[in-house]
Order: sequence, then C-alpha cells, then structure tokens
Amino acid sequence: MQPLSRLVFPALRLLVGVALTFFGLLLVTFLIGRVVPIDPVLAAAGDRVTAEVYERVRTELGLDLPLWQQFLRYVGQVLTGDFGRSILTSNPVLVDIARFFPATLELATIAMLFGLFFGIPLGVAAATHQGRWPDHLVRVLGLLGYSVPVFWLGLVGLLVFYARLGWVAGPGRLDVAYDDLFDPVTGIVLLDAAMAGEWEAFRNALEHLVLPAAVLGWFSLAYLSRMTRSFMIEQLRQEYVTTARVKGLSEARVVWRHALGNIAVPLVTVAALTYASLLEGSVLTETVFAWPGLGRYITNSLLSADMNAVLGGTIVVGAVFIGLNLVSDLLYRALDPRARGR
Repeated sequence: MQPLSRLVFPALRLLVGVALTFFGLLLVTFLIGRVVPIDPVLAAAGDRVTAEVYERVRTELGLDLPLWQQFLRYVGQVLTGDFGRSILTSNPVLVDIARFFPATLELATIAMLFGLFFGIPLGVAAATHQGRWPDHLVRVLGLLGYSVPVFWLGLVGLLVFYARLGWVAGPGRLDVAYDDLFDPVTGIVLLDAAMAGEWEAFRNALEHLVLPAAVLGWFSLAYLSRMTRSFMIEQLRQEYVTTARVKGLSEARVVWRHALGNIAVPLVTVAALTYASLLEGSVLTETVFAWPGLGRYITNSLLSADMNAVLGGTIVVGAVFIGLNLVSDLLYRALDPRARGR
C-alpha cells in the first residue's frame, strides 16, 4: 500500500497543480478580455450597427450575463476548443492557430537544437577552463546574447548574410516558386518537403530557416552555456571528481561522463523552460523575418484589435508552457530517483 501511495499522491499533486495553473491562465485571459478598451460587440458587428442589432449581438455573446456566468461560459468554450472567430481572417481562431503554430514550432525547435549543440559544449569548456580565455570568451558571448536586441541582430543578419554575402535566403518561409510543390501535411515545411521527396524545396526552406533560427537560438545558447558552466563548476569541485582523477581516469571521461552526467537532471529542466521561452518569445524574430508563425499572428491580431485571436493564441502559448513544465517535471522524476517520492 505504501509504495502505491508514494506514486499516486505525487501524481495527484502534479495534476492538481497543472489544473490550477491552467485555471489561473484562463482567469487572467478572461479578465484581460474584459479590461481592454475594446467593445467586443462592435468588433464583431461593426461600429455602425443599430441599437437593436447591438443588443442582439451582446446577448448572443453572453455579455448581458453576470461576470461569473460569463467566465464559466468562457471556460466551457475554451475546453471545447471554441476560441471564437478571428476578425482579421474571418476564420475560427483554432483553425488559424493550427495553421500558424507549426511554423513557430519549426523555428523554435531548430533554434533549440542550435542552442543545445553549441551552448552545452561551450558551457563545459568555460567550466573546465575557469578564469582563462575560453571562460572569458563564453561569458562575453553569453553577455551579448542577453544584451543585443533580437530585432537589431536580425536586421544586421539580413543585411550581412542575405543582402551583402548572399549566403542565406531572405525573409519568409519559402520562395514562391516552391509553394505548391507539396501538400502541407504537418505544416512543418522541412518535414513536408522531405516526405514529398522535394529536396530542392527542402534546401530552399532550410536556407530561409537557418538565419532566423540562428538569431533566435543565440539567446538559448547564451542561457544554456551560462547554466551549464554554473552546474559544471559546482560538480568539478565535488569529491567524486577528485577521486576519479586520482584513480587515473582521463580528464575527458571525468568531465564528459561523470560530471556532465550528474548535471543531466537540472539541464533537462533548463532546456525545457528555454524551449518554452523560444515558443512564446519568437514574436520579434518572426516579425523581422516575415515568418508566418503564431507570434506574428498574435501581433497582427493585436494591432487589428482582434481580441479573440489574441486571447486564443495566448491560451495556446500558455498551455504549451504548462505542458513543457509538466514534461520537465516528469523527466526530472524519471532521471532522479530521489524526486520520485516527493
């Protein structure tokens, strides 16, 4: 009975925490929708409607109900996938999100891989050469990653690597010549082009993707390298590292197998939160590179006072953030036996 309770109670606490967090997200987005100085009736029916039409639309939207009933209705609509209709595109918001989100997912995933591939080795190099030039170089790179505005970095990248050197393709996701060569099965262009065997389109999509992914990935690289350095410095001071060196193990094995292996658990959490930040923080990158993702969709909707789209996109981004936090917590418990009974 006791082993079972040690599994059930932590799982219940985790689920309750996720449910309360999502409830809080819905409450915040609902209040934002009521606080902003935009009349949802006029946004839906136009600003020249008669008084009779205004009252009818207001009743259809449930705005004549008490605030708590409006919130319950809002929660029910969200849980059934009804985010309303976008004024900007005239489509259901969920349909628009399904169309734009894969582009953000593709960009953030490649940026995350860029950050992991370069950030972790740089952090390890900085920790093993603490106080020397590799450490100083990594710290400067990290400082630049935190300090340089993403829109400035994106514009400079376009000027240098696209306009001057011609090494990458320009803004957008794919050249017009490749638009109708394959069906958008998943919405992820690289994957769809590979599945269709259109390798020229795949190459063109990669040329469009590499620069915005590198710009966005620069910030994940800065954060991951900094955190890896911090975790590794702590581990390299532990007694087991000294023991391993005394036993004659090679420095590479001590660093990459023992020390790095022991920071895998916190690194998983850091990586998951970084990935969530890339998914929600790609607005400026998508705007600079005319990338048709969810961030750009939310920005354009906000400028058009399309609150259904703004709130729907915000809920989806928040839900993704909550989901990635849940995944990181589960991975943490799986990798660290000490956390399983908590």
